[in-house]
Amino acid sequence: MKAPSRIETERLTLLRPEGRDAAEIFRRYAADPDVTRFVSWPRHSSVEDTNAFLSFSASEWKKWPAGPYLIRSRTDQRLLGGTGLAFESAREAMTGYVLAKDSWGMGYATEALMAIVRLGQEIGLDRLSAFCHPDHRASRRVLEKCGFEHDGKWSGQAEFPNLAQGSPVPVVRYERVLRGSSHEPAS
Repeated sequence: MKAPSRIETERLTLLRPEGRDAAEIFRRYAADPDVTRFVSWPRHSSVEDTNAFLSFSASEWKKWPAGPYLIRSRTDQRLLGGTGLAFESAREAMTGYVLAKDSWGMGYATEALMAIVRLGQEIGLDRLSAFCHPDHRASRRVLEKCGFEHDGKWSGQAEFPNLAQGSPVPVVRYERVLRGSSHEPAS
C-alpha cells in the first residue's frame, strides 16, 4: 500500500517534499547549527546539499511505500521541520524528526511522530524504530510519549557528524511494535 503524500493532524500537515521546498528547508532548519546538532546527517552548507536530500527523498518514495515528509503548520503553512520513514525492509522502518528552532517545545514533534505511527500501522508495518543521541533528552521524551520503548538489550554506535565527524558514539535505540498493537499513549 502506497502512503498518502499528504497527512493532516489537528495542527499539522505532513507533505512529501518537492523540489520547490529546497530553499525553505535550507533556511528553516537544515543549515542551523543548533537544530542539526543531534541529527545523523551533516548540516547543509548550501542549497545544493538540500537538493541532494530532495533527490534522495524522491528515490525513497519510488522504492518504498513512503519516505520523508515535511511538517507544516495547518494554519499558515509555515515549514516547521521534517519527519518520515526510512525502510529497513517491507515490514520495518526507522523514523525520526527535526524541527526548526522556533518550533521547539510546542508539541509538534509528538503530534508529527504519532501521525507517522498511525501511517506505519495503516501501511502494514510490524515495527518502527528510532535512534537518538543519549544526551538528547527532549527527543527521548517525545519517543516515550509516543509509545516507543527503550531497547536496553541493543547496543550500537552511530556518527553524529555535526558534533564530532568521524567519531561514532553509543546511541539509544527505541522501538514501537505496530502489528497487533492497540497501544495508543496519552499525549
